[in-house]
Amino acid sequence: MSEQLLLREIEIKREKLNRQACRQSFFSEEVIRLSKELDHLLNMYNGFYHDNQPAAPAN
Repeated sequence: MSEQLLLREIEIKREKLNRQACRQSFFSEEVIRLSKELDHLLNMYNGFYHDNQPAAPAN
């Protein structure tokens, strides 16, 4: 998955989570499921971001 596609998926999931959280309790099964899915996408992005950073110079 490309970085741009991953960022778009994160934005879509964030919007879904926000809409659902406005309709239901923050502790509803649906809100928790969406939150976990967003966490997963963010963790993927974090790994993607760190994997593509240049190595720090050794001192």
